[in-house]
Amino acid sequence: MFTPINPATGEAGTPIPALTDDALEARLARAAETFVRWRTSRLDERTALLAAIADRFERDKRRLAEIAVREMGKTLKTATAEVEKCAAAFRHYAQAGPSMLESRRFETPMGPATARWLPLGPVLAIMPWNFPYWQVVRFAAPTIMAGNVGLLKHASLTQGVGAAIEETIRAAGAPDGLFQNLAIPSSRVDALIPDDRIAAVTLTGSEGAGIKVAEAAGRQLKKVVLELGGSDPFIVMPSADLDAAAKAAVAARIQNTGQSCICAKRMIVHTDVYDAFMERFEAGMRAVRAGDPMADETDMGPLSSEEQRQTVLDQLAQIREAGGRLLFGGEALPGPGAFMSAGILVDVPPASAAAQEELFGPIAMVFRARDLDAAIALANNVPFGLGSSVWTNDPDERERFERDIAAGMTAVNRMLSSTPEAPFGGIKKSGHGRELGPYGLHEFMNLKTVFG
Repeated sequence: MFTPINPATGEAGTPIPALTDDALEARLARAAETFVRWRTSRLDERTALLAAIADRFERDKRRLAEIAVREMGKTLKTATAEVEKCAAAFRHYAQAGPSMLESRRFETPMGPATARWLPLGPVLAIMPWNFPYWQVVRFAAPTIMAGNVGLLKHASLTQGVGAAIEETIRAAGAPDGLFQNLAIPSSRVDALIPDDRIAAVTLTGSEGAGIKVAEAAGRQLKKVVLELGGSDPFIVMPSADLDAAAKAAVAARIQNTGQSCICAKRMIVHTDVYDAFMERFEAGMRAVRAGDPMADETDMGPLSSEEQRQTVLDQLAQIREAGGRLLFGGEALPGPGAFMSAGILVDVPPASAAAQEELFGPIAMVFRARDLDAAIALANNVPFGLGSSVWTNDPDERERFERDIAAGMTAVNRMLSSTPEAPFGGIKKSGHGRELGPYGLHEFMNLKTVFG
């Protein structure tokens, strides 16, 4: 049984029953049966369905957004924007998907050859609570376009969202079994991955969860895509527009109450502009308003749970023990709900264990860099390599950042975000494989070569 707890009020919602073994087996069988037909469906049938799903997400965006607010605490305005982004992703694959699946001809010494993209089968997605719609749709839209079918194991906190996604896709006219939510706890995933009806696995989550899933999938030699944690650098150089950089730094650190893999978590500032940047950044962070996630004036809601808030508070204690200094904020706010104040940490030893971890809350670590080389070295001095944001108007510095920052993504003079048109993913302990764009579509497809 899953009992949702509203992190803004502490109130319990309506319990959601977990699937019995028989019900889970029925869903797996249905996925396998649906794949037999969907794999040979016409491209225009797939694109029409994706467009219809986009329309349903747009039509029901308020209702869908409110479920996310109740289950994990994001603000209504950001939850609504998230649902709208999902609609855009379905529409993107409806429009651009067919060209991504075009065959390619080659001339070889043995005569002509054709490379064709063919579906693999049911894809199991293990998804987190922080962007409960967007994380799922990043896999679901290309899965449907590819001719695969989807099985979702959503986070325990957001089972209502998982059920709502399945309901919305079905209401748009999807065949029975094309996309199904599996209301099961994480403890049942290990036994699920070896099932022969599951062709591949994708996970967005923690490093520990990624290791477990990769091990289980590896024992079955099944393809796996992992999008794991990040400790993204936000680098500010002397040529940057400091007003724009500081404003973006605040937004990048507090988005989703700091609970985003691509939140800017480490601000690395050139010493020549450190004081000027900090004056602007500190003013912006002090002005952040935490409160009722349903209110328009709220900048950030609660953390996703009391447990998550305590995890962040424990990390802050460890960072202070290592020598870090909290300028302000980083406190549990009084009253009901898992609220905490935004804050800034300085003097954190870069090599300390505390500085190597992902801080999943609205607290920024700020570091001073003496020059370009030192900024890049600090950026790369963590086990993660997901995203990065760099602020410079020097073309030579830009080239160095693009080439030398060890990350899957770099945004220049803007806050990093994801979009359905471009590939998304990381390196090092941030995972492997890509979502979105044509590469995300191709991850779970058979690139089959036909000679003759």
